[in-house]
Amino acid sequence: MILYNIILTFAALLAMPLALPIVLRVKKRRTTVLERLGLRGLPRRPDQSGPCRKRIWVHALSVGEVTSAAPLVQRLRRRFPERDIFFSTSTRTGFQTARRLVSAEVAALFYFPYDLWFSVARVVRRVSPEIMVIVETDLWPNFLHTMARRAVPVFLVNARISRRSCDGYRRLSFLTRPAFKGLRRVVAPSPADARRWAGLGVPAGRIVETGNIKFDQPAPEISRAECRRLQGLLKIPTDGTVLVAGSTHEGEEAILAHAFHQLKAACNGLCFVLAPRDPDRAAAVRRTFLSAGVAATTMAELDRGGAAAEAVIVDRIGLLSTLYALADLAFVGGSLVARGGHNPIEPAVLGVPVLFGPHMSDFREIADLLVASGGAIAVPDGPALADAARPLLADAARREAMGRAGRRTVVSHRGAVDRTVALIAEALAP
Repeated sequence: MILYNIILTFAALLAMPLALPIVLRVKKRRTTVLERLGLRGLPRRPDQSGPCRKRIWVHALSVGEVTSAAPLVQRLRRRFPERDIFFSTSTRTGFQTARRLVSAEVAALFYFPYDLWFSVARVVRRVSPEIMVIVETDLWPNFLHTMARRAVPVFLVNARISRRSCDGYRRLSFLTRPAFKGLRRVVAPSPADARRWAGLGVPAGRIVETGNIKFDQPAPEISRAECRRLQGLLKIPTDGTVLVAGSTHEGEEAILAHAFHQLKAACNGLCFVLAPRDPDRAAAVRRTFLSAGVAATTMAELDRGGAAAEAVIVDRIGLLSTLYALADLAFVGGSLVARGGHNPIEPAVLGVPVLFGPHMSDFREIADLLVASGGAIAVPDGPALADAARPLLADAARREAMGRAGRRTVVSHRGAVDRTVALIAEALAP
């Protein structure tokens, strides 16, 4: 750890002249850097927060992990009412999502520290957890070393790991192997994940396979009135057919714009709604659609009285579930470009048929289950996306059957959260 901290400190000092202008210019960095350094926004120390209650610290990296963690936090709150739950996240959008999904269940919501020794030490002292629960990934040597030194058991839950990530950890095995050996439990969602963690040095007796907690996220309760309100905000005709693309990435929107250009010629009344993973990119995405010959606007422009358009680019977070509820067909982003994909359960649990590209490594088992059940279709590229979407958009009965199959798949694989909470309860037992 001494060598790691020396290298990390020198790297931070050398990068500072380049990093500082980026931090000051980019809002999502500027608004989180002090919190992640442990200099601002920290929870109160145990001796400052009234009666001393034991603390469970749950951490989720960003939006997807926070969404996965929400049912777990709710179940922990019910199972351990005598303990406080502290919740951290690493990104601004993750923090905003956590404020919406879990703030009512937790005693404190804050940013996870950078893996600098002084930042980690300061935040860990403030939280002083009885147990640490990390959802999916976000493992750092200094942090894990500090937890081990303080004898805090660390649970890595829903511990999915792609082959690519596994190879990366192996290349840094001099750092990762000692750190991973300190994990009390690795709660793996699939046999493949369990095998990879064992290969990275986690003792086999500490790895438990429970299934994927993402299946436990409930279908959001979205009223017809809420759907109609959002439909009105987007200026979507009530008789229109709606294709929603969620969590898209740079490079992917150009492919989708060309695919939509082909689809709109064959599907009268087709409306396209696209939600970029980073809503700050909405203006750039709109320009991409315009250059592909698709009339596009943003929600901000519609709010200012702008005219309806063939495609609407969503420039705010927290709407994706409702957008999927509006959809006749959904495309899950991060999958036509090599970003590992995003969560296809979000539309499937609503009974919406799902399309995604070939790059679904972060959700491979879920994607394969949905495809096998008939609830989703995997496509290799943009032209194939248009070819797959065209007959679905023309056949409501086929869409409904596909949506039912996807929802059945989600419901039949639930239960991982209860199994995970039972493992945590074992560690907390006196």
